[in-house]
Amino acid sequence: MDKMKFSLIICTYMRSKPLLELLQSVQEQTLYPDEILIIDGSTTTETEQILKENPFQNLSYYLVSVENRGLTKQRNFGIEHVAPDSEVVCFLDDDTVLEQHYFEEIIKTYQDNPSVSGVGGVAINENMWVKAQEGVNYNSKKFYQLDGYVYKESSRTILRNYLGLQSNLAPGKMPLFSHGLNCGFPLNNAIYEVDLLIGMSCSFRKKVINTIRFSTYFEGYGLYEDADFSLRALRFGKNVINTKAQLQHFHHPSGRPNPYKYGKMVVRNGWYVWRIKNPKPVIKDSIKWHSITILLTIIRFLNTITTKNRREAFSEAIGRTVGWWSLLIK
Repeated sequence: MDKMKFSLIICTYMRSKPLLELLQSVQEQTLYPDEILIIDGSTTTETEQILKENPFQNLSYYLVSVENRGLTKQRNFGIEHVAPDSEVVCFLDDDTVLEQHYFEEIIKTYQDNPSVSGVGGVAINENMWVKAQEGVNYNSKKFYQLDGYVYKESSRTILRNYLGLQSNLAPGKMPLFSHGLNCGFPLNNAIYEVDLLIGMSCSFRKKVINTIRFSTYFEGYGLYEDADFSLRALRFGKNVINTKAQLQHFHHPSGRPNPYKYGKMVVRNGWYVWRIKNPKPVIKDSIKWHSITILLTIIRFLNTITTKNRREAFSEAIGRTVGWWSLLIK
């Protein structure tokens, strides 16, 4: 089968060293991108300088103006500069590092599955799945099981299970009240159909990005912009996660919003994505969405007592509260 031409877009902001580590892992790939577009929103020249000192094949660098700064705007800027003959466009966060066969697995998924229009990978350093032990009876409220593997749920998820507020859909699928499972998938070399791809590791056929763009509703940090785009991309075909397409995600702290803004975004952006999935929710779905949102806010307030990061937890809880009330007022 002929090689598919594919492009890589990396949007970055004040993360020159993590970006360099990512590009070094791209250099070691068994399948190398036909073009790499670095879209830099930094306010310094440090990233530009480090790329001059460390050249990479097929790389084009763009330092965007203030008007194009922010994750969604930078991604859209990158899309506008993708080569016309590219067949697949990949997106990676600038604080990720790839395993050697990442792109090979991504492109193979497209080649083997014509109905697939979006493919994502998995972060192996965050994966908490283990093989289920034979004969062990796992409590379904505290553990989630899938294909011979088991995942230990977080305390907040266990609480939702007992309160009847948990999704009955598979991971990566968004229920009509929006709050789905966040456990990811086991590292079992399988491919899973999903609604949502994660922005740190996602890709789409060119026909998708030729038609839709990332929404500028998600300003700056762009929380949940990947969910919004993934849902709208479903009309072009299936979204899947290939667990053989592996990378590491380090969640570099620079460039992230303060806890208050983050909490506010969690609620407001979460509401926006919910309405993309379910524009006219019935009463039951609305009650569940608001109940879970309030429950998670209460948990963050309680974290001011139960965790060491008390100030951060309180600030985020206040942000969630303000975000929720702003939705009711507007």
